[in-house]
Amino acid sequence: MSRDDDGGNSSYGRRSFKRSKAHFTDRITADGRDGWPVEAGRYRLVVSRACPWASRSLVARRLLGLEDALSLAVADPIQDDRSWRFTLDEDGRDPVLGIRYLSQAYDRRETDHPGGVSVPAMVDVPSGKLVTNDYQQITLDLATEWTALHREGAPDLYPLKLRDEIDEVMADVYEDVNNGVYRAGFATEQEEYETACAGVFRRLELLTDRLERQRYLVGDTITEADIRLFTTLVRFDAVYHGHFKCNRWKLTENRVLWGYARDLYQTPGFGDTVDFDHIKRHYYQVHTGINPTRVVPLGPDLSGWLTPHHREELGGRPFGDGTPPGPVRAEERVPAAGTP
Repeated sequence: MSRDDDGGNSSYGRRSFKRSKAHFTDRITADGRDGWPVEAGRYRLVVSRACPWASRSLVARRLLGLEDALSLAVADPIQDDRSWRFTLDEDGRDPVLGIRYLSQAYDRRETDHPGGVSVPAMVDVPSGKLVTNDYQQITLDLATEWTALHREGAPDLYPLKLRDEIDEVMADVYEDVNNGVYRAGFATEQEEYETACAGVFRRLELLTDRLERQRYLVGDTITEADIRLFTTLVRFDAVYHGHFKCNRWKLTENRVLWGYARDLYQTPGFGDTVDFDHIKRHYYQVHTGINPTRVVPLGPDLSGWLTPHHREELGGRPFGDGTPPGPVRAEERVPAAGTP
């Protein structure tokens, strides 16, 4: 998720939406072929808990047990026109990188870079330079290139034998759901909005048919495909239904998807990374082109996220032959204001 470079936050919702491709696409790999070898403690993952694209990396990092190997910086959910800032930290600086704005790490890598400043971002701690903001690739590499640093019992989130099917499902989910809600929410013309909104619900209905028969999207365990769908579904009623006008029905009104989302939310590594307070304040206070008053709604009621889902009746093994991640470390716990 990035700030639009033309006009700052007020530009959201005032012109047609087109998602920028990641400009920095270097990869952190086991063999270091791009100059960035996997190394414990070398990199810092910068996220916003408000951002669905960044939240993917939060979930993957927890499931794979990379907390000791990959440190975490959480940006303020409220951007200013310099984008993501570290005002949640003492003195408004990231304690490891020593910077006030994520843009400083971008500028150390390349001045006058295109595409804005987005999260998730991987930053090289020794140099303070951005390595990559390729949100599509970061989590896949955490699953496949960082295996030497995975915890014992870490799940295989991108199993080789299922990759073709996972890729196909993820492509459809990205086009119609992950990105579709944004195309609907930032539409500036009626036809543009209606096309995007119809695509969102058409795909959700197809996913409903799929998930009525099986617990997870691909195979009988959690994969990267589930992570990518979850980060949109968990925001659906809180922001996409109202703020982005994706309101044909609420997630809570779809028995299958609501059960699926609750199942994942209650799985260690998913719900314990979600901060509904950050989510709501970011969308309603930053997108002033859509919500000029910046008033944040009181609802929805979050208590339902903790109710029984009964999805275990479909079988499946959440972590395959592995185990759940351990408790969230104290400094990374979501404050009570952001939880059910």
